[in-house]
Amino acid sequence: MPRVVSLFLPMWSTDRLRRRLGDAAPPPETPLVLIGRQQRRRLVLAVDQAARAAGLRIGMPATKAQALVTGLVVMDADPAADTEALERLALWALQRYAPIVAADPPDSLVIDTTGADHLHGGEELMLSGMVNRFFASGIAARAAVADTWGAAHASARFRANPTLVVPPGTQADVIRDLPIAALRVDPAIVDGLRVLGFNTVGELTSQPRAPLALRFGPELGRRLDQAMGRIAEPIDPVRTPELVEVRRAFGEPIAAAETIARYTAKLVDQLCHALEEKGLGARRVDLLFHRVDSSYQAIRAGTATPIRDVKRLTRLLTDRIETIEPGFGIEIMSLTATHAEPLVARQVISSLVEEPEADVSGLIDILGNRIGERRLYRFAPVASDVPERSVTRVAPMTPDNGETWPDHWARPARLLLHPEPIETMALLPDHPPVSFTWRGTRRRVKRADGPERVFGEWWKRDAELVAVRDYFQIEDDAGERYWIFRAGDGEHSETGSHKWFLHGIFG
Repeated sequence: MPRVVSLFLPMWSTDRLRRRLGDAAPPPETPLVLIGRQQRRRLVLAVDQAARAAGLRIGMPATKAQALVTGLVVMDADPAADTEALERLALWALQRYAPIVAADPPDSLVIDTTGADHLHGGEELMLSGMVNRFFASGIAARAAVADTWGAAHASARFRANPTLVVPPGTQADVIRDLPIAALRVDPAIVDGLRVLGFNTVGELTSQPRAPLALRFGPELGRRLDQAMGRIAEPIDPVRTPELVEVRRAFGEPIAAAETIARYTAKLVDQLCHALEEKGLGARRVDLLFHRVDSSYQAIRAGTATPIRDVKRLTRLLTDRIETIEPGFGIEIMSLTATHAEPLVARQVISSLVEEPEADVSGLIDILGNRIGERRLYRFAPVASDVPERSVTRVAPMTPDNGETWPDHWARPARLLLHPEPIETMALLPDHPPVSFTWRGTRRRVKRADGPERVFGEWWKRDAELVAVRDYFQIEDDAGERYWIFRAGDGEHSETGSHKWFLHGIFG
């Protein structure tokens, strides 16, 4: 079942302009409109959130907008620059999310995420990740995923808040109550249908097609069928000359898995030769299958490090051939290195003394392509005395940064995500607890070591200027070892609450 994402940027023109101007941009609370000429008229072509809240709309005369809003900032629109930036954004999404991405001018992207959502934690997490990333960059965004481009496009504009996952097979129910403008038809058609009394998509679906086609042409029926999934709407993926790509066209369409695997190996060999000529290694490759019905199927494979290993890349791609639905046949196969990095051949020096370091990148690649690369990580130290800040997640093959954990006190093998409160009996200020209760179970302390005093990081928060923690390593009468701390020095109330917490468990 195909799944398509529509990523809608409702204020793309003004958001892009503000990002380009940087500090010279008008404040977000100041209404901003972009104007352009249509014949001899100066019209509003884009508005920001503040201008929209003030009652300004796209298409109104510029003079009327200036008369309605005092202090309105008016700038010239640049549709060509907007389109160019949208194409660059599509290339960024191609490298990050899925093999099939295209710009959907003037203000959205369309992404075929069939079989790729599991690499991003599922559809809900994928959509929220997209939207949050744009919000952090100062760009308003809404996103929806559905079985068809038309349903996703309509849902992103009229239902997403800010994201929406349309369950498979339910696109007809979701768009039935939406206005006719959600179908991506010409505004003149929308106005004509309103004159006839039609306002929603559902009202059109129950009408005979012939009279509508006779009056408005074939576009209306085609858009209805595309949104409902009755006819296909292929997405032409964005590509640039900078991407390393190889293709193979077939005189007769192919469909057998063995044939697809054989030609995949040949394409990988050609791609690796092309990468070698440019001194590059692939970090992400996309194998696209152009079917005879003008639709696409795709396989994406990523690697932990840049590689040009034909055998390894072939295995990563052929492992997922069973996910491909060839339909009536595949007429073109194309393999693209959508993310490539410089790769310098390493000289292997043999040693009779030291064991060679094991290369686990192949295993990481296999696991990453099955469960998602974001679910694979290792822990790396961070320069901080506060335990929960002294560790971070990094990619498995990230080189060491030289940081180490402090070794003057032992650290637990398992650090809890958040310190959990415990009830204790202890003598203040420097004695460990005699017993403590954690998760409803009382434990008697048999041995203890401490305190280890950890000071707050005053340069991050004023509240940590005098805050301290006293950590103890304790062992209960069952032999279990824990890492607990008291918030405060045991004497002065400003240093902490003097409550006790369990923070880690020793192996």
